[in-house]
Amino acid sequence: MASRPRRHIAVFLAPAVLVYTAVMIWPLFNTLRLSLYTTGDAGRVFAGLANFRTLLGDPRWSGAFWNALGNNLWFFLIHMAVQNPIGIGLAAILSHPRLRFAALYRSAIFVPTILSFVIVGFAWKLILSPIWGIAPGMLDAVGLKSLFAPWLGKEDYALTTLALISVWQFVGIPMMLIYAALLSIPEEILEAGEIEGLTGWAAFRKIKLPLILPSIGIISILTFVGNFNAFDLIYAAQGALAGPDFSTDILGTFLYRTFFGFQLQLGDPHMGAAIATAMFAIILAGVCVYLFLIQTRMRRYQF
Repeated sequence: MASRPRRHIAVFLAPAVLVYTAVMIWPLFNTLRLSLYTTGDAGRVFAGLANFRTLLGDPRWSGAFWNALGNNLWFFLIHMAVQNPIGIGLAAILSHPRLRFAALYRSAIFVPTILSFVIVGFAWKLILSPIWGIAPGMLDAVGLKSLFAPWLGKEDYALTTLALISVWQFVGIPMMLIYAALLSIPEEILEAGEIEGLTGWAAFRKIKLPLILPSIGIISILTFVGNFNAFDLIYAAQGALAGPDFSTDILGTFLYRTFFGFQLQLGDPHMGAAIATAMFAIILAGVCVYLFLIQTRMRRYQF
């Protein structure tokens, strides 16, 4: 007996598809289209890939673009090297059945995630201020005042400092995802490992880690996409010029200044669209590489 077509599935999916198309798909294609034009004496003129050649080849644009891309890469690497390992470690600790007040610790760690970027950026600027901030006093209380420096005001340290602030704010996300993955591991597998003598770190490395690799892969992809779309914290803490001397400039702030203009810089929607398209290409390529690496890695842990 042939199954009847399930028209109700299309009916229920149609509203979501229409909304997603209106707010995501259409703006994406409109941005791609806008990047292929430029403004001339006769109005909007089709320019093909001229905007991308300007972005990558014109010294006036390429220097700023490669600086922003390099800063963005460093911003992302700090999150991968600091945020995600700490999140995994916290999840492993909080999932221990004998830990008291685990729910309180989880809530306290996750609270910064729901705070506004403006609040976080402004609060940390006050904390780290060499004039009225509390950081010098706190370091002085433990005898480490000599280590204090105006980290947000130095080109060598500003971007790293902002990345660590972002780590503090968002470490709760990988923690909760890995925590949920650890709780989903069947007790029978852990008990079998205990019978074989696998406990503590050995159990985590040989049993739990292979089972939570899919969640770690998802976290890595989310970290990559989120960091290469970052804008809010840099803008809230350092402004659109991403000072000092563009040392904290990332692709998001570079896009903002180019598209909308800032101070004496006039906005150029076509070059801004070219930057947005380049960001989309970088993120898409990065996600594809991540999926390939994750799939390759998971094959090594197949039982």
